[in-house]
Parts: sequence; structure tokens; C-alpha cells
Amino acid sequence: MNPCFQRFTAFLGLGLTLAIPLFANTAVMPVPREETWVKRHEGFVEIARAGGVEVLFLGDSITDGWRSKGKVLWDAHFAPLKAANFGIGGDRTQHVLWRMQNGELDGISPKVVVVMIGTNNTGFERDRVTPRNTVPEIIEGVTAIVQGLRTKLPAAKVLLLAVFPRGEKDSASRAQVSAVNEGIARLHDGAKVHYLDIGQKFLYPDGTLPTDFMPDLLHPNEVGYAIWAAALKAPLAELLK
Repeated sequence: MNPCFQRFTAFLGLGLTLAIPLFANTAVMPVPREETWVKRHEGFVEIARAGGVEVLFLGDSITDGWRSKGKVLWDAHFAPLKAANFGIGGDRTQHVLWRMQNGELDGISPKVVVVMIGTNNTGFERDRVTPRNTVPEIIEGVTAIVQGLRTKLPAAKVLLLAVFPRGEKDSASRAQVSAVNEGIARLHDGAKVHYLDIGQKFLYPDGTLPTDFMPDLLHPNEVGYAIWAAALKAPLAELLK
């Protein structure tokens, strides 16, 4: 028996022995969030039902930010591609999985799905003691999303973005993100899944993440979104051919 599992013998006379996980990977367990989040999800479901989406952006607050700091660039470069933004601030892999399984992919047939997710699975909970997820767990969560997209949208190509660098160059958060990216890079198959790491475009040569691009060392500002838009232009155009 794997040490991470315990045996449980049913006491109803059935004589069954089940393996119950002691430490489940929350990154792959689809769950919803609070009521306001569900409302946003329902709005995305309506967009999906209306159809006409050719490029789908899926992710957390960094993707969500195309509506604010990146709005001018979105309107100029992505809206003409019939793009939809299904990013929600604070989402982790488990939340995106739930959204995928509950209507956000129904009714649409995008040519490309741009995915970046996982940064909110790193680090610690608000108590600063409880770890959110380990690197292998986060990799498993991102893998589940990519596999889910391939199953529900088999004709679409997935442009899987490396998680953007965050924090100080020698911080634990930067190291965790780098390790996650190393793992999810293996999902690239050159056919339906294309991995793209543009993280170096946000960094100084010494690895410093400038506040000129990401004031809080996590979320891009207008300059950061300009860097992202420029880096997406050619790869996205190639996948849309």
C-alpha cells in the first residue's frame, strides 16, 4: 500500500477494502468559488453559448487584466481575432477545471486556446504557514487543464504559456514558478499543444523583475501588457493559419 493511502474496510457486510487518499492533490479537484465568482462564470457560459469565439484566453488575474491595464492592446490586437477573455482574478488550476466542466467550453470551437495558470497555486495560504500546492501537484493541475481542453475542444490548438516570473530573483516563489514551468514545458507536442515561455522578456539580464513592468512583482502594468502582446503576435498568428 502506498504510504500516502490508508485502507478502509466497509462495515456494512460487503467486505470491501478501499484505498482512500490521505493527501489529495487539490490542484486537480474541480471546485467553484464564492457567489460573485459564480456570476462571472455564468457570464462566460453565456458568451460561450453565443458562439463565434475563435481565440479563447483562459486563466487568472493576469489574463483577467487584459480588461483593465491591457484593454487598449486587447482592443487593438485580440478583439479583431474574435477573442474571448475567460480570466478570473485569484483562480487556481482547480477553479479553471471546474469552469471548463461547467459550461465555459460548450458552444464554442476556438482555433486557439491561450492558457496561463498556476501562479495562485504556488506559495502559501493567507496564514503564511499552509502550503497551497507542491510543484508536482501544480504540474498535474496544469496537465489536467491541457488534457481537458484536448478532450472538449479536439480541433483547437493550445498555446500554453509559461507562468510569468514573480517575486525577487532569489525568492522561493521565483524558484517554484521556474520548477513548474520546467515541468509543464514537457506538455509541448508541436502539433496541438505549443508551449511558449516569454518570461525572460520581463526580466533584466541579472534576473531582476522590474517594477516598471510589474509594480507588485506579479501583475503586469500597461508596459507589461505591451510586452506580452508583442510576444504573442507571431506565435498566435502562426497557430491561426
